[in-house]
Amino acid sequence: MPEQTSQPPPMSTEQIDELRFAHDLATRYEKARDENQLRTLYKATADSGGVVGSPYDWQVEFHNASAENDHRAILAGNRVGKSRTAAAEVAMHLTGRYPDWYRGRLFDGPIDAMVAGDTNQDVRDVQQFALFGRIGGDTRMPDGTGWVPKDCIGRCTFRQCGVADVLDTVLVRHVSGKWSSVNFKSYAQGASSFQGVAKHLVWLDEEPEHEQEDIWSEVQTRLLDHTGLLLFTRTPIYGMTEIVTHFMDGGPKIFYINVGWDRAPHLDEEAKKTQLERYLPHQRDTRTSGKPSMGTSAVYPIKEERVLVEPFPIPSHYRRIAGCDFGIDHPAAGSWLAHDADTDTIYLYDAYKEPGQTAAYHAQALKSRGEWIPVAWPHDGMQRDKGSGLPLANQYRDRGANMLAEHATWPAGKNANALSREAGNQEILERMLSGRFKVFDTPGARLFLAEIALLHRKDGQIVATKDDIESATRYAMMMLRYAISDTDLSVSRPAYAVDHDYDPFAALSAGGMH
Repeated sequence: MPEQTSQPPPMSTEQIDELRFAHDLATRYEKARDENQLRTLYKATADSGGVVGSPYDWQVEFHNASAENDHRAILAGNRVGKSRTAAAEVAMHLTGRYPDWYRGRLFDGPIDAMVAGDTNQDVRDVQQFALFGRIGGDTRMPDGTGWVPKDCIGRCTFRQCGVADVLDTVLVRHVSGKWSSVNFKSYAQGASSFQGVAKHLVWLDEEPEHEQEDIWSEVQTRLLDHTGLLLFTRTPIYGMTEIVTHFMDGGPKIFYINVGWDRAPHLDEEAKKTQLERYLPHQRDTRTSGKPSMGTSAVYPIKEERVLVEPFPIPSHYRRIAGCDFGIDHPAAGSWLAHDADTDTIYLYDAYKEPGQTAAYHAQALKSRGEWIPVAWPHDGMQRDKGSGLPLANQYRDRGANMLAEHATWPAGKNANALSREAGNQEILERMLSGRFKVFDTPGARLFLAEIALLHRKDGQIVATKDDIESATRYAMMMLRYAISDTDLSVSRPAYAVDHDYDPFAALSAGGMH
């Protein structure tokens, strides 16, 4: 008779329920581990059959650009996924979990990162949520629904800032078994809060408005030791700000990508139409295309293509005048205007600015565009130089610049305030809008356009920074009544040709000026 094998006693209903519960819990845990966003959404690109939410071609391009670029920006329309994209990359570097298609920079160990946004609430609701999900439970731990897998989230500390559940620092387990860390900041904390230890990576979402230059400078300092990566995400509704200009002007190891609604297939056409109608008319283009806008606070809310013209030989009967802005505590600048009296159209055909140079340098620069052209200058030209004791205007004049006899003022009766800045801005803007102020499409004249793109108002007042050429132009406008033409001179002269190869240093040396 065959040997009987013993059978385990039958399980009770309670035991079966417990086993099913344990199995279900283990299945859900494994599923959660296998389906976190880094492992699924970024496993394959959208073009290679990835699931919904896989990276688009522009996102892959942005991530892979980190191989050769330390500074990268996404200038994008609303809802295209710019913050989500940056958060994904931060999570990659924190965890060391890189997708197969990734060809960007690799950190070979855990990193220290910093993430910053405008206010504490913004940081919590945008960046913190994208990285770690929501805060919940008695332990107040992130729920792991962000880019960082839940099993990688370690110790968390919170900031006492009047807003609930704002993370300060989070430890993230790296594939090496060691711990990365990410520290959250808000621009409202001021530049001093950005001082401290070196960072491998910094992500700035939107743009600092408080102590902007100081925060920007501190961020660069934090990245020096590790030659770290800087990510910047922005919908540039306030136009060509300094940080936006930094990326759009480009340079070594600087990269930006522009992304509009047309590159975000996840946006429903009906939803786009509805959302478009909700935006203010002057912001619609930027909020959908991601291209810089002049914004509601812009001093010159006009697109550059409306004023740009191809250069042409200036007719001899056009009246000319130049303006200069003295570089007392900022770059000195010059601007040249030609006035067609028949159509009352002004052409800005050349400009320059240079910091830290002498009166001899700038006088020579003004003369180089035509010694006969009168030069308008501001009231501060009467200030005496600390070294020579002579007024700045006299120093230029003594070196041959054709300075007008008096500082720039509006004609009598034009404005109650003869030195009004607003009057000058309005005069230029009105001419631009009516087609009577044009700018040559040349490197020198384009410096003027770069400046006016940055000019804005705060609390109703113009923020007068980095406006050297714009100021020189206003002074020339104020004194337009003193402009003269070649035909006004006793000796006929050829029409002035713009010389973009002019080197003031060479001219000074040749002329024996020091």
